[in-house]
Amino acid sequence: MVAQREPGPRPSASLWTPGELLAWPAAIVFTLSSFMGWYSTSIEGLSYAVTGWHSGILGKLVFVVGLATLGFLVARATGFEPPRPLTVGVVLMILGALAMILVLIPVISPPDDYPETGRSIGIWISLAAALALIVAGWLQASEEL
Repeated sequence: MVAQREPGPRPSASLWTPGELLAWPAAIVFTLSSFMGWYSTSIEGLSYAVTGWHSGILGKLVFVVGLATLGFLVARATGFEPPRPLTVGVVLMILGALAMILVLIPVISPPDDYPETGRSIGIWISLAAALALIVAGWLQASEEL
């Protein structure tokens, strides 16, 4: 006699949804963007860049939020589900919104420590990665409906 297998809980979503596929590279790029040049200047023919990490506390918070997002994605890949009122998409959108705020502040108002520097490519990459996290959360939330 063959034992009947009881149907168990099934995962609510695949790890390979478009939202999570976008969230992984966006989180990696966002985390690493704090080590990219956010501000640059040229003095007497020499180019100087200030990384996000060295631009102040916001650059360090960008790294922390990026690590938190990666940690959430790793936990999700191992089977973690957020508490019931929250979904994976909502958590990704919240982290993306926080990331966007942390990057928009230095975009709008550069630190006073570097008065003669202009915004460099690293800060724009960071902003694009934060926006990609929001889009990834939105895509994931639409999959979870």
